[in-house]
Amino acid sequence: MSQERLDERTETTCPRCAVGCRLRYDEATGRATGVEGARVNREGRLCPKGIAAFEGLDEDRLTTPLVRRDGDLESVSWEEALDRVASGIERVRERHGPDALAFFGAPRCTNEENYLLQKIARSLGTNNADNRARSCHDATAEAMEARLGSGGTTNSLDDLAEADVFLVAGANPAERQPIAFDRCVRPAVNDGAALLHLDPRANRTTRLATQHLAPHPGRDALAVALLVRAILDAGLEDRAFVAERTTGFDAFARSMERFDVAADAERAGLDPAAVREAAETFGEADRAAVVTGTGIEDDEGTTPNALLDLLLVTGNLGKRGVGMNPFRGLVNEQGASDMGARPDCLPGEAPVSDADARARVAAEWGVEPPAESGRSEPDLVREFGSGVRGAFVLGENPAVNRLDDATSERLFADLDFLAVQDVAPNETTAFADVVLPASAWAEKEGTVTNLDRQVQALRPAASPPGRARRDFDVLADLGARLTDIDFEYDGPPAVFDEMTRVNPLYAGMEYEGVLDGGERWPFSEGESEGQDILHRKRFRTGRQRAPLEPIDVAASGTAGDDRDSGDGDGLVLLTESRVDEDAGSPSARREAATVQINPADAATRDIVDGAQVAVESDRGTVTLRARCTDAVREGTVFAHASVADPLVGEGRTPVEVTQSRLRE
Repeated sequence: MSQERLDERTETTCPRCAVGCRLRYDEATGRATGVEGARVNREGRLCPKGIAAFEGLDEDRLTTPLVRRDGDLESVSWEEALDRVASGIERVRERHGPDALAFFGAPRCTNEENYLLQKIARSLGTNNADNRARSCHDATAEAMEARLGSGGTTNSLDDLAEADVFLVAGANPAERQPIAFDRCVRPAVNDGAALLHLDPRANRTTRLATQHLAPHPGRDALAVALLVRAILDAGLEDRAFVAERTTGFDAFARSMERFDVAADAERAGLDPAAVREAAETFGEADRAAVVTGTGIEDDEGTTPNALLDLLLVTGNLGKRGVGMNPFRGLVNEQGASDMGARPDCLPGEAPVSDADARARVAAEWGVEPPAESGRSEPDLVREFGSGVRGAFVLGENPAVNRLDDATSERLFADLDFLAVQDVAPNETTAFADVVLPASAWAEKEGTVTNLDRQVQALRPAASPPGRARRDFDVLADLGARLTDIDFEYDGPPAVFDEMTRVNPLYAGMEYEGVLDGGERWPFSEGESEGQDILHRKRFRTGRQRAPLEPIDVAASGTAGDDRDSGDGDGLVLLTESRVDEDAGSPSARREAATVQINPADAATRDIVDGAQVAVESDRGTVTLRARCTDAVREGTVFAHASVADPLVGEGRTPVEVTQSRLRE
């Protein structure tokens, strides 16, 4: 972004991850600088990603509305572009019904923008509103919502620092969320707390770990089940908590008898003694916390549910320094879902089937949302051209997906109408009938919600370039054109006020309070920030007790699927993240150009460190540089998601790595 456009006096929230550091532009350095005394980065520290937050914001920007004519996108007025969007959506709705429409929000957009998007969708009669952030931690959030009543982190960053043990599962917070990691995990470990790292791949977080449990890919749930079994064998369950706050313990304990620590640890690729040692460390701690990432996401949600069983059995919920804490990666992952930009829930985590919640929304909007759940973004994309005939995409790029390229191209080409609102051209705008130039994060006003439920302010440090407009204004204009309900707002504060009346999680918050440092949900009058710890006396379900559920993973001597376990002749591809906000940075590009492979696997394939190799799955081939390292176990390879996406299908992805025939 050019220096002339930026106001260095404006403090705003970093867009690079979900931690929520405060920063401003520093004209002297041309980079970002932290704000001392901020609620998250109190000492004014920023990670390298945050320092580079203002870089590249003027690159390849869309600056004028575009409409497709005779196959080409042509510049038009805003009036013509918005009329075209409204008529395209209305035409699909009239011909095929409201559920033939899909609306995609995005974590990079504000709470107010995601709220307006889902309000438009539901006012038109469909719950087909979703955002990609939801899929990043979908299994974890679903398990937490079903059993605890909320998918939000159970604890704040402040009180997590009091943990005696951290179990970091499928996450790399030392690299992905370094300010949060250095604030709550590193100091505790330096003071004697234990760090157990459950991940098939060693990474920066492993360097601080007391113990690294590296199961075969796909064996995370089995590893957690063995920890629980070992805790029960040693009598380390919290009997008072189990009696007062759980249900189904006897049946659960009987179900765990089918696991054998010695036999099943070997099948999981773990040392039985190491499993028992980790179980003893976790079970004997007064305060033990779980930190999760996208690495534990599986199709059935087995690993997240197993981790909840581990916490319930040991009494590690509802107090300081404990709990289930998803460390989300993108800036407003939590907020986008909080606002109801998801097909199954209204603003505030209430399911769309909840009549009282629909009535609360209807009282504010004057129209009641549909009672049946919509479809997820992946399912909606698969129905493009058949069940779904029109789509509106806000700050998202759904054309990059886990479908093969030919299928994805056909689906998008088969849509009757597609409108995209974004800052730059991408794979999805290539199919759009209308492209609306949007605002970048440094040009936005509104709020975002970080990984420990703090609602924080975005303040614009610049205006959008050219004829681009702020997303908020565009959505309000479209809502007024498409519906008969009120979309006249005097800025984001007015939407925030409405949202607090519709969304019980944010009830009682005031926009000025968010500007003054932030407020955490759930919020009660008289609290300075909001509740730091959930589930103290009752779970968010409203009940005092949460269920213990058998861990649904195959044990020794039972029928199980051992495919893609990483212990055969083939290799299994691991990825750490679906998409990075900093994927365009030089360091990210250098890292993305490599594939990590164990030296033993490299030797059997005559691959030397630094060689150019072809990584091939049944979906395609990418060419990368080999990095031989013990950080990945035998039978696995690791590549950054920005280059691995063309290879990744559903579930685990078998690949072969061979010396590339391309010229060095």
